Amino acid sequence: MNAELSILDLFLQASLVVKGVMFVLLCMSVLSWTMIIKRSQVLSKAKKKVKVFDERFWSGIELTHLYQEIQGRKDLLSGTEHIFYSGFKEFARLHRNNAKVPEAVMDGATRAMRVSLSKEVESLESHLPMLATIGSISPYIGLFGTVWGIMHSFIALGAVKQATLSMVAPGIAEALVATAMGLFAAIPAVMAYNRLSTKVSKLENDYIHFMEEFSTILHRQAFASAKE
Repeated sequence: MNAELSILDLFLQASLVVKGVMFVLLCMSVLSWTMIIKRSQVLSKAKKKVKVFDERFWSGIELTHLYQEIQGRKDLLSGTEHIFYSGFKEFARLHRNNAKVPEAVMDGATRAMRVSLSKEVESLESHLPMLATIGSISPYIGLFGTVWGIMHSFIALGAVKQATLSMVAPGIAEALVATAMGLFAAIPAVMAYNRLSTKVSKLENDYIHFMEEFSTILHRQAFASAKE
């Protein structure tokens, strides 16, 4: 037996069950990295959108003009743009009919913004639970492959009269590859999940801060109109 077996050699010599475990872990690792890359791009894009819209919002533009400006692409809105659009749309609708009841106007606008906020956070968190799942179960799947491989090696070893280290070592080595692959799939997934979750939390805070600041502006307008 060659002492410098490659991982491919160990895979080819492994039992069918261990091969299946390795294949599953390989697929989970590829899926994990795909989600990591995609979600990183999505969150980076969302962060840039927040910055761009904040600059536009605080540039001194009239809220009505800003609303009309983004109304033409309402189906493509996300982040603070979506929260602004939903809140101002509901505010304008209620204000036309209940100008003398500012509490009702603000209550409706706030509810609309909270719904949009919930949808935006849900979109940002998409696929993150899958990363957490991969990170938590991959080591156990790899461990199952290792246990099965070692058990298979010892069963085969029991069929011979004289056992040597060279006879059992390859079987144990190919079984341990399953554990290594489990860790290879789990560690990046866990690290990425923690990192991406932190980014989602920061974006959620940005959305909440914007909603509160926007609510304050609408509150002043609603009560000013009620006094007229």
